[in-house]
Amino acid sequence: MPARRPPPSAKEPSSVRKPLLYGLVVAVAAGLLGFVSYRATAPDASPSGTPAAATATGPDPDVYRELAELARRDAGDKLARGSTDAPVVLIEYADFQCGYCGKFARDTEPELIKRYVDDGTLRIEWRNFPIFGKASEAAARASWAAGRQDRFWAFHRAAYAEDAKEKGFGADRLRALARQAGVKDLDRFARDAGSAAATAAVAEDREQAYGIGATSTPSFLINGRPLAGAQPMAVFTQAIEAAAAEEANVGSAGDPAK
Repeated sequence: MPARRPPPSAKEPSSVRKPLLYGLVVAVAAGLLGFVSYRATAPDASPSGTPAAATATGPDPDVYRELAELARRDAGDKLARGSTDAPVVLIEYADFQCGYCGKFARDTEPELIKRYVDDGTLRIEWRNFPIFGKASEAAARASWAAGRQDRFWAFHRAAYAEDAKEKGFGADRLRALARQAGVKDLDRFARDAGSAAATAAVAEDREQAYGIGATSTPSFLINGRPLAGAQPMAVFTQAIEAAAAEEANVGSAGDPAK
């Protein structure tokens, strides 16, 4: 289930409102993510998360290929884990104040890492998508700052611990989370979190999320196919394995020896 917030208002910075220039791809993606977000939050949605919020199907495969190109596959990306050559990339757009994001982080993501990241099938790329105000913004910048010292995922784990968000994300609390995450230079952490670079990095991620039509958290792209909400493990397993099989088929088709 995703947490929802309307798109940015006219009062928010133009860098947030500016859509990505993907033309028809963006329009189709917005429709897809809007649909799966609605299905995930509809009153009669099945709690099992079966087809209600499974990856969308139907549009031209070129749309998915275009969206799959949003994967950065950058070996220096501090907010990613898994091989840059993994056949499947899961992009997560999330907010540290989002309870459903925390549920995914605690209940599902560790198993995905064990099953698919560790064997080289999956790469996970995080995008900061703060949609619940100043505290969300502060936590997003702090996570980026922790990443500058290679402690993003430890910070992520601490910030999404059970009941962690109820303690808030004020400056002292964020510093405590950084300490808990093993960030060694806390003064540098504070400088980095308050820097223009942190603000720009968070704005870039959020702009990408709004550009593809995401208005709720968590939202995901799995090799370009959208999925909304903290769905059960089976939904992610099905989507990842289908994407891996599709990539394997593409590779076999292009190899005369196979």
